[in-house]
Amino acid sequence: MTTQRAWVRMPSGRRLDLLDPTPFDWDDADLALGLARTYRWGGHSAWPLPLSVAQHSITVLQLRRMWSPEPLDPLRSLRELLHDAEEGLLGFDCISVLKPFLGDSFRELSQRLEQAVFLRYGLPAWTPKEYQVHKRADRLAAASEAVHVVGWSSSEVKRTLKISAVPLTEDPLQALYGEAAWEPWPPGLACERFLAELNRLKAAA
Repeated sequence: MTTQRAWVRMPSGRRLDLLDPTPFDWDDADLALGLARTYRWGGHSAWPLPLSVAQHSITVLQLRRMWSPEPLDPLRSLRELLHDAEEGLLGFDCISVLKPFLGDSFRELSQRLEQAVFLRYGLPAWTPKEYQVHKRADRLAAASEAVHVVGWSSSEVKRTLKISAVPLTEDPLQALYGEAAWEPWPPGLACERFLAELNRLKAAA
């Protein structure tokens, strides 16, 4: 793989080799825009717009904040916000059940991108306990999105999608931003809000 190249040119003018990434190959605006233009659920939605990974990432962060008995410190908050950052660099959010079919090469590619993200932003490694809580928030967000964004029923989420989390009724982001509950944001707005959160947490860290 190291003898091959898969270049992506970022809006900033930086260049990222997806097969050999470094922490210096994008800027924050590149990442925010990539996540805002990368869609969950294969791009399918019951709304006029699909749901971006940027919006999903803020939802997961907000859930973790709501659950924490004391305020999350900035670096751990940043890790929650950036938990899918490699998808924004790749421009692809693979449906989870397809990942085994893509094999070890795809997993290695994703891990390289994730490592570059962790290095760039100085993120601490997940502990088993922290990762377990993170995945609970991630799965709860997924279950809720499946119902309120895509249009699955609650029973289908459990029976067909095999997600055991009970979908939320209230949108964790509505109190923060005020739009209709669960409505996917336009890419420009998702980019703006993700970048604002990223900049705030970086400054606090």
